[in-house]
Amino acid sequence: MAFDWIDEQAELRRRAGLVRTLRPRPADSPLLDLASNDYLGLARHPEVVEGAVRAARTWGGGATGSRLVTGTTALHAELERELAAFCGFESALVLSSGYAANLAAVTALAPHGTLVVSDAGNHASLIDGCRLARGTVQVAAHADPDAVRKALRTHDGPAVAVSDTVFSVDGDAAPLAALAGACRERGAGLVVDDAHGLGVLGDGGRGAAQAAGLAGADDVVVTVTLSKSLGSQGGAVLGPAKVIDHLVNAARTFIFDTGLAPAAAGAALAALGLLRREPERAVRARAVARELHARLTAAGLEAVRPDAAVVSVRAPSPEGAVRWAADCRAAGLTVGCFRPPSVPDGISRLRLTARADLSAEQIERAVRVIGETRP
Repeated sequence: MAFDWIDEQAELRRRAGLVRTLRPRPADSPLLDLASNDYLGLARHPEVVEGAVRAARTWGGGATGSRLVTGTTALHAELERELAAFCGFESALVLSSGYAANLAAVTALAPHGTLVVSDAGNHASLIDGCRLARGTVQVAAHADPDAVRKALRTHDGPAVAVSDTVFSVDGDAAPLAALAGACRERGAGLVVDDAHGLGVLGDGGRGAAQAAGLAGADDVVVTVTLSKSLGSQGGAVLGPAKVIDHLVNAARTFIFDTGLAPAAAGAALAALGLLRREPERAVRARAVARELHARLTAAGLEAVRPDAAVVSVRAPSPEGAVRWAADCRAAGLTVGCFRPPSVPDGISRLRLTARADLSAEQIERAVRVIGETRP
């Protein structure tokens, strides 16, 4: 039969303990959330919710079409101006997701004849962008500017290096300044995904590129998501105006996709306004991450030192990670569970979100539950 091979794949996943399931959550969940990407605690903030409601009432439930047809509203244009100004870039382009933004940036900036040097620890969206790009891809060792430099030396034409700024598995940060230096030696561009840096790193949460002194550089392009620190949904590409104009004309995930829903744009705008007024939220998110790491390590757990707001705790096996996460949930705590093939090094772990709105009591409770349920 046509899809019998699916049964075989399902059985292989079951035997390996790698079956994924959807678990709908209620609106009023009693669980302590250390699994979401709501780093600043803004997803339910009254101003952010009101921004979404006001936009929906004004513009309706959807964008009604692609951005180049009817899907661009005054709200989208305002959000792009505010994002570019906040992060320190000349221009911005809003897309329907961070995933779409990464596909747009990588594919449009790596046509035939281009060398793409991709970090071995990059997010799936960057990897998929590399797979779809027409250029030649070389994978470089994780967070290694010398490996990027070596790869670039093998190519005489256009080139671009691609990296996360903060890697989503362990929460470690890329050496952006050194990567930019390696690229500039060869006249290559640098494309970085700041999904986990925006709102957490940089002056008042302006992002990892700003923290590294790269904001506004004419050879740097940054992608961001609106679904993490800004508590909304969507993505954007930030960079020189000529790059953004090129994406409008060449990026298929922009040209052929329906525009971001107005409610999401309104929520993101409200969140940006809050972050401008309350830059201490970024400082608090980093402080909570450091505290979680210190307490977990003191409890004898193997936790990776966080560079932003992701705290990773090593698990003994894929099965052990799944059981650990389930036991945490039964004890009232939700945590992320990363295991192969989602982790590039094959090491399973729990992934914790250090949210800026966590109280001292909640931090203590989370550490206690994780310690008491360890496999």
